[in-house]
Amino acid sequence: MSSFDFDLFVIGGGSAGVRAARMAAGTGARVALAEDDRLGGTCVIRGCVPKKLMVFASGFHDLADEARAYGWDFTAGGFSWETFRPLLRLELDRLEGVYSKLLDGSGVSVFKTRATLDDAHTVRLSTGQVATAAHILIATGGRPDRPDLPNAHLGMVSDDIFLMDALPKSILIVGGGFIACEMACILNNMGVKVTQFYRGAQILRGFDDEARGLVAERMHAQGIDLRLGTNIIAMDRANTDIDVPAGDMAQVTSGNGGPVRVKGTSGLEAEFDAVLFATGRSFNTAGLGLEALGVKTGRRGEIVVDAYSQTSVPSIFALGDVTNRVNLTPVAIKDAMAFVDTVFLGKPTPVDHDLIASAVFTQPELGTIGLTEETAREQEPIEVYSTSFRPMRTAFIGKPDRVLMKLIVSKATRRVLGCHIVAPEAGEMIQLAAIAIKMGATKEDFDRTMAVHPTMSEELVTMRTPVRSA
Repeated sequence: MSSFDFDLFVIGGGSAGVRAARMAAGTGARVALAEDDRLGGTCVIRGCVPKKLMVFASGFHDLADEARAYGWDFTAGGFSWETFRPLLRLELDRLEGVYSKLLDGSGVSVFKTRATLDDAHTVRLSTGQVATAAHILIATGGRPDRPDLPNAHLGMVSDDIFLMDALPKSILIVGGGFIACEMACILNNMGVKVTQFYRGAQILRGFDDEARGLVAERMHAQGIDLRLGTNIIAMDRANTDIDVPAGDMAQVTSGNGGPVRVKGTSGLEAEFDAVLFATGRSFNTAGLGLEALGVKTGRRGEIVVDAYSQTSVPSIFALGDVTNRVNLTPVAIKDAMAFVDTVFLGKPTPVDHDLIASAVFTQPELGTIGLTEETAREQEPIEVYSTSFRPMRTAFIGKPDRVLMKLIVSKATRRVLGCHIVAPEAGEMIQLAAIAIKMGATKEDFDRTMAVHPTMSEELVTMRTPVRSA
């Protein structure tokens, strides 16, 4: 019989922590989990799930116009946040309950409190209780950052979006990553006047240039005031004085707590009902006791682990966003299952983090896997197969919407190195393309595949001539 209270103590009740706890308990291990917030973590409570539900809600924006253009007698009113918000909260409560029942049903002891580390085998709860474990797993995730800017507290971060009592009439979104761009599209389609500042030359840094250029173009066309090369240099409540020169003024109706006045680097001075900072995330490692134990962390506080999620202290492991490997929920879940295989089933299992598909739920969506054109051409000679066109559904009624289908192909091996799709439901399409690409499909494998007609995605298997080589 082990001298420890538990075989595994998990700190963090998000996707990684819950999956690891459940799977470990399923092997017969004695498992405990501590979570000082809601079970489900970022993805379920304040990230992927509520965001995607908001994507669905905002997607009905053009439905009435499109239906009428197709011959339906269809009239719709405006979007009601007051109707949607309680339904969203009920769904998140339901999902949190599902997580709780799964843990209970697996025999995991759950402590709804903060936990820190006393030593390599000892966890201290904020209640004063102490527990020992043969293995400790840290899965505490991350949190959104606020910039180092006076009065930054006047702005929201992504966690706050789902808690709003009412939609603002106008909002400034600061940032150019996927969270900023997704929220810009969602709120714009819900009827909010959206301005977006991004300090870089183009949004969605790290994604394929052609793909992110089309997303930016469509955001502009939908009425989002996207201002590149722009950042905030001052902000305050609109009824106070800040020293700003005369510039481009935008006056909008005040909202929650009164409008916020912002000065941008471009000379813009404007008032917004709300400001959302989507400028990065930090890792929840402060105060855990890692430094005293010698657990190695990176420059930004992320926990450094090996291929088996083991830290520099052999009994302590870490999973999910807190390790800053690939910060996606499916990756955290895969890492959790590999951890259980390694530690509790005696099957050392590293996780393959190569060729991971992802989606950005802008409108239209961006789905991607593998190398961008820019990265691939620095690595080896390539061919680029790309087509952009007006999809049948919206072209029929005269809308200018465009989509993109793009393949990056190795000249030497003919393997498809990357696939990038900008289109409605691109996330669904890229998941299926990812199977073939992960298996090592060549361009000729795509060519041999019969098209499904008429669909947007048939273009992936009908592009015969490269548009350029590099």
